[in-house]
Amino acid sequence: MALKTMAARGQTRAQTQEQRPGAGRIGAFLVFALLVFLTVFPFWWLLRTAFSTEKLIYTNTTSLWPVGFTFSNFARVLGLLTTQEAVALGGSGASIHFLLFMRNSFIVSAVIVVGQVFFGSMAAFAFARLHFPGRDTIFFIFLMALMVPGVVTLIPNFVLIRQLNWLDTFQGIVAPTFLMTPFAIFFLRQFFLGINHEVEEAAKIDGAGYFKVYTSIVLPMGRSALSTLAVLTFLAEWNDYFWPFLVGKSESVRVLTAALAIFKSQTPQGAPDWGGLMAGTALSIAPILLLFIFAGRQIMDSIQFSGIK
Repeated sequence: MALKTMAARGQTRAQTQEQRPGAGRIGAFLVFALLVFLTVFPFWWLLRTAFSTEKLIYTNTTSLWPVGFTFSNFARVLGLLTTQEAVALGGSGASIHFLLFMRNSFIVSAVIVVGQVFFGSMAAFAFARLHFPGRDTIFFIFLMALMVPGVVTLIPNFVLIRQLNWLDTFQGIVAPTFLMTPFAIFFLRQFFLGINHEVEEAAKIDGAGYFKVYTSIVLPMGRSALSTLAVLTFLAEWNDYFWPFLVGKSESVRVLTAALAIFKSQTPQGAPDWGGLMAGTALSIAPILLLFIFAGRQIMDSIQFSGIK
C-alpha cells in the first residue's frame, strides 16, 4: 500500500512538472510575442496617425492613441473638404482622386493576375507533364531567373516600353509581368506534379489530347493552387510602386501607390502631411487586408501542398 502511494505521488509530481512551462517554452513565447509586436506596431502607428488631428500630431508624440481623434484626414484625402477647410485643419490642402487611382490599381492588378494564371499554368503543365528536348535545362534557366533582382531588368524594360510608345498606358505598366514569371511556373509545376497520373491516363485512353487534359482535368483539380497564385500576384502588383510610378505619369493610368507618393510631395509647408498620408495609406491597404483575411488559410494550405518551404 505504501509503495502504491509513493508511486502515485511520484506520478502526480511528474505530471505537474510536465504541465509547468519550461524555460525554453517561455523564451520561445517571449520571442514570438516580440515578433508579433514588431509586426503589428507599425500598422497600429499608421492608424494612430491617420485618426489624429494634423495640428496635434507633434504635440504628444509618445501617446499610443490618436491625438485629437478625428476623421478629417480621411475626408481631406477623399476630397470631401475644400482646400480652405483642409488647410485650416492643418493639412496641405492636397487631395487624391482616390476612386480613380483605386480603379487603375484594380485594372493593372487584375490584368496581370489573368495573364499570370493563364500563361503560367500552361507553362507549368508543359514542364510537369510534357517530355521534350531541353525541358530540364529550360526549367533550370527559369529558376535561375528567380535570383535576378528586378532592378537589373528595369532599364531594358523601360527602353522597350518607350520604343513601343507605351509610356503612360496600361499596357506599358502590365507588359513586363503579364506573361508567366519564374515563381508562377515553379509554384504551379510543384502542384501539378502532385496530381495523380492515373486520372490523366484514363482521359488519354478515352481520346483526350494534352490540351483537353489540361483544361478538363488539370485546371479543375488545381483550382486551389491557381486561386492562391492569383491572390499572391494580386498582392504583389497592388503594392508595386516603382515601375508604375516610372511608366504611368498621367492621372488616367496612375495607380494608388504612385498617387500616395505624389500626395506626400504636395506639402508647401515643407513637412509631409502625415495625417493625410497615413489616412490614404490605410484606405489603400484595406482591400488587401480583406483579401488576405478571406484567402489567407487557402494560401498557406496550397503553399504547404506545393512543397515550397
